[in-house]
Amino acid sequence: MKRLLRRTVFSLLAALPALGLFIGVGVTASASVHPAATSNSAQKAAAAKAAAVAFVKSLKVGYHAKNKPAPVRDHSQIKGLTQVTSTNWSGYADTGSGFSSVSATWKEPTPSCSGRSTALAAFWVGIDGYTSASVEQDGTLIECYEGGTYQFSWWEIYPVNSVQVVGESVAAGDSITATVTRSGTSYKLSVTDSTHSANSFSTTQTYAAAADSSAEWIAEAPSGSTGVEPLAKFSTWTDANSAATAGSTSGTISSFPDDEITMITSSGATEAQPSALNSAGNSFTVTWERS
Repeated sequence: MKRLLRRTVFSLLAALPALGLFIGVGVTASASVHPAATSNSAQKAAAAKAAAVAFVKSLKVGYHAKNKPAPVRDHSQIKGLTQVTSTNWSGYADTGSGFSSVSATWKEPTPSCSGRSTALAAFWVGIDGYTSASVEQDGTLIECYEGGTYQFSWWEIYPVNSVQVVGESVAAGDSITATVTRSGTSYKLSVTDSTHSANSFSTTQTYAAAADSSAEWIAEAPSGSTGVEPLAKFSTWTDANSAATAGSTSGTISSFPDDEITMITSSGATEAQPSALNSAGNSFTVTWERS
């Protein structure tokens, strides 16, 4: 019995190295699966975001297909608040001459993307674009693209360049401040994301052909190669602390002749509706109605 027990113990001891090798290989193989899967997932996510950014850079933001909101009208005759409609803008525009600054603050809206459909919503402040063919602007943008949801900070001077994506980590609820300031033919475009500072930027661009004839606070459905893109569902966007300077006059939206702009579909249905200005004349809310 003792001899049998001794043989059994020796047999088990002899098998331990092989057992240890088996266990070691098993653990190593199991652990290697997760990093590979994670890496593959990260690569796919990076590729998807790169495609989304590329698509945004191909868009036209800040101007209507005819370089003015619809319907076409003689803005030189506007005295005080006038309500107009547009197929891609919702918000407010001041008209006049010699605009040298525009600014506003907002909380980044919460997007609601569904399926793999493409939809976009840009929120921005700018000089020009309403009564002229140039636009100097900056802000944030929501993009529903190929099943993903993306939010960016950006700037653009049209027609000098396309949309310039800067920050790629803008998120719902971020505290945003956007400004455009002109000095002669130089335009300083700045966006500050107080919540995620990586999205903040300031750049100065020179453009001598600008008209400086309007200032805007806009929620927009950007345009692509085939026309105006569907408007991404954003619930509401509240533009606050809005200010502008034209010549020697500085004030709020209501300090200048201003237009209230309602975005409509090609069939005339309301797409995005701005509220009336608050009592201070420096804040309003745009409500999403449909794409």
